[in-house]
This record gives sequence, C-alpha cells and structure tokens, in this order.
Amino acid sequence: MAGLAERQWGVVSRAQLCGLGVSRGAIDHWLAVGRLHLLHRGVYAVGHLRVGREAHWLAAVLACGSGAVLSHRSAAAHWGLLNSAAVLIDVTAPRARHPRPGIRLHRSRSLDARDATNHEGIPITTIPRTLLDLAATVPPHHLERALAQAERLRLYDHRSIVEAIARSNGRRGRAALARATAREPAFTRSGLEAWFLDIVRDAALPEPLANAVLSAPDHPRLEVDFYWPAHRLVVELDGYETHRTRAAFERDRARDAALQAAGERVMRFTYRTDPATIRRRLRRLLVEKAGGGRSTAAGHLRIMSDVV
Repeated sequence: MAGLAERQWGVVSRAQLCGLGVSRGAIDHWLAVGRLHLLHRGVYAVGHLRVGREAHWLAAVLACGSGAVLSHRSAAAHWGLLNSAAVLIDVTAPRARHPRPGIRLHRSRSLDARDATNHEGIPITTIPRTLLDLAATVPPHHLERALAQAERLRLYDHRSIVEAIARSNGRRGRAALARATAREPAFTRSGLEAWFLDIVRDAALPEPLANAVLSAPDHPRLEVDFYWPAHRLVVELDGYETHRTRAAFERDRARDAALQAAGERVMRFTYRTDPATIRRRLRRLLVEKAGGGRSTAAGHLRIMSDVV
C-alpha cells in the first residue's frame, strides 16, 4: 500500500487495495484508526489529509471509475496551460455515473483512446483534447492563453490538434479551436491583458506585440505590455495588484521616461477605462494618424524579444 500511495500522490482506491489482497474488513479498520482518510467514496488518502492538488485531482479521477480522466480546466492546470482556482474538479468518464461532491463530471461515451494519456501519474486528456474541451467552455482569450502557453512549454503539436478536431464529430468547441489555431496566439500574462487584446481585435485595429522586451540606449531591458513597432506606440495596463505600491509607481514612471526619451509614445489604461475610450484613442493613433509624418522606424529602441 505504501508503494502504491507513493506512486499516486498519497492516494489509493478501495478497488486497488482489494487488488493487493487487502480485505474489506482491514480497510474499514484502517479508516477507523486513521491510517486511511476518506476523500471520495472508495478513495482514500494514506496517513494524513494534508495532500496536494495533484492528490485531489487523482482522487477525483479514481472516484469516477475505470476509464475516467482529468479534463477541461483541471487538465489544463495539470498540464500548466492555465491557472485554475475552481472548487470543482473536471473529470471526463466514458459511462454515465452518479455525480460526486466536488467533481464536475463530463460524460463521454466515445472518449477516443488517442485523447487520453497519463501525465505525472494522473490519467488525463491529451493536450489536443484538453484544448478542444477548453474551446467549448472558456472565453476565447483564455483559450488563446492556453495555446500560447502550450507553445512556450513546447507541448503544442499542430498536426495532432488538427487530427483531434477532425475526429471530434461535431463536438462543441471544434470551430472555436480551429479559429484560434489559424493565427499565432499572443501570450498574455493576465486577464487584464487578455481583455485589452480582445478590445483591439474587436475594433479591427493592428495587432500589437504582447509582452515585448525592448532595449533603449540608457535602459537595456524594458518589458512592456503591448507594442506597435510601426507606430512607435507602447500601451501599459495598470492593474491594482501589481501597481499599488510607491516602488511600482516610481518604476513605471522611470520606464515611461526611458521610452519617451527613445521617441516612443506611451499610453496607460486600467480595467476601469471604458472600452469605447480605448478604441477611440487607439484608432486615432494607429489608423487616423498612420503615415502622418511620424517615423515608422524603431529609432533608438530595439526589440529584444516579442515575448517575455
């Protein structure tokens, strides 16, 4: 039992214990004396209840029976594609089962063997199937963030995604994933950045570089939220959590000064800024004044990387 628990993030199922030759009476006794602790019906933590999120993910999968896999937002979190603070754990199972507390059960009678794998000891949907499930359940900017992160982690395989879409048999999310993979995803580090990028795209404005790293003569590394090189325009987004201290305020102003000294325009918005105002101001600078005598060269500012 100890060896099994060590391989499984500290959790075991009743069925697995019985398979090891442990009697039902012994299991009940271990529960009574605190050697096992109930996580779900028929699934236990060994020794103590202070188990990590991987243990809770695996326990949820074990609770849903043979063929069940971690999926949707929970799978995306385990792959490292999206953060998830969701209380419910997403599990896809091939047969209809009764709902379990703490589990969001997705029933799939046709979970293709090619759509399931094992990652760090947890049965889970593959990257392509996880992205397909996300496309059906999350906003487009969250899907784009997951795609960009898959590329950064070198988990993105376009051919496998196309194949998953082709055999999805009209599943929800198929069209959304096809659209999202038709263009290069922009990596955004926060919901505020994704919100801003949606505004830019909805207004049919030129698309910026996201999280670009720039270099000026007197400032070797400048990380900016969005940058339009041809228009020499930088947009910074001020979220309360990362800009509420005096040090952050001073740092932002020093960076703005370095950018302006290099001949760049800097605009700042917050989540309270009305989207119509953002569209109007950006359109004036990116469209109406395009080619209006302002140099489109990068000047003294050099793009080091388009992604931090």
